[in-house]
Amino acid sequence: LDIKNMGTTIVVRAKPYITNQELIDELTGVVRSIHKLKPSADNDFAINETDIITQSFDQLFKIIAIVGWIIGGFSLIVGGFGIANIMFVSVRERTNIIGIQKSLGAKNFFILIQFLFEAIFLSLIGGGVGLLLVLAGSYAGTQILGFEILLTWNKIIIGIATSSVIGLIAGYVPALMASRLDPVEAMRMNA
Repeated sequence: LDIKNMGTTIVVRAKPYITNQELIDELTGVVRSIHKLKPSADNDFAINETDIITQSFDQLFKIIAIVGWIIGGFSLIVGGFGIANIMFVSVRERTNIIGIQKSLGAKNFFILIQFLFEAIFLSLIGGGVGLLLVLAGSYAGTQILGFEILLTWNKIIIGIATSSVIGLIAGYVPALMASRLDPVEAMRMNA
């Protein structure tokens, strides 16, 4: 061994039939003899197991994932309430138009579907903006960190589907309220 040209780090992998402890004991003996340490002297080197480091990172990533799910859940709830409020305002502002549509023969189901589509469209716009932010963030993260952050088609489809479902749920009550308006009362309300 050319000790003078050795780096400060050596990476060693055990053969399948050798345990980590056996490898650590063997490495300790070899490095102690290379460093010419006396039996009573403390080691002037460290042996780190990647399993311990990997476990620490795994725990960190699990915590980050849990926090991400919590933040994502709250974001969905807040977004849902935002869409519901927008839809309630939309119904209120268009009460007169709803009355005219119903007096011209529009069925309750048509009015319901009209407002549900609007709510889903609004949530898809929000989901699209969120998707663009995630794409930009993953690209920036790839450039800064130096390893690729993957965004799979499955996750994109799940995100779009989740946005649609949130829009459907958030828009249902305002759409139902709009579909049940009495045409005469609706035309009279904003007149």
